[in-house]
Amino acid sequence: MDSTCTACRSAGKKLMLKGEKCNSPKCALVQRNYPAGFHGNSTKRKNKVSQFGQQLAEKQHAKKIYGMREKQFRLFFERGNKKGGDAGENLLRLLEMRLDNVIYRLGIASSRPQARQMVSHAQFLVNDKKVNIASYIVKEGDIIKIKKSKRSKKTFVDVLTKVKAAHIPGWLNFDVSEEYGKVLHAPGEADFDKTINRQAIVEFYSK
Repeated sequence: MDSTCTACRSAGKKLMLKGEKCNSPKCALVQRNYPAGFHGNSTKRKNKVSQFGQQLAEKQHAKKIYGMREKQFRLFFERGNKKGGDAGENLLRLLEMRLDNVIYRLGIASSRPQARQMVSHAQFLVNDKKVNIASYIVKEGDIIKIKKSKRSKKTFVDVLTKVKAAHIPGWLNFDVSEEYGKVLHAPGEADFDKTINRQAIVEFYSK
């Protein structure tokens, strides 16, 4: 079992770190729904998790989903907090609008880690400009294209088939005939990951 499966079992939730593979009946969390380790399946009474522990767990959960380090995740929270309004909602909107997440949401990549690797290898253009920063925040109207020099790569051979089969959220669109993705507008409440307790994250950073 690899580290991604261990992360899901520790969180007690599917983090979708392997994309659609996580929906397989062979998912480690489905087969062994308890933490990894010698005492993971112990029948002994577990200590009650404190409120702080719950808030920490929710923050760690979101970090793992989007594949971010603590410093970067905190900067995203602070950026969202400065916008005013609902800090948690602002945070999730920023996370969704990361370029690596957009590539994943469009169905071009099968998982966020794969999307992050693709972006870091400079395989995409945003408004015809090379962008190799996974945390780049897209904006309404942005056009995302696969670089022509990269389209012959094995990764992109069946990309149109992948995109057609993908459940692309309403704030994004992929033009199959022109082969580009577009940000129609910022994501809303319905587009956020329902497994993330954003209020717990806000409370964690507010201490």
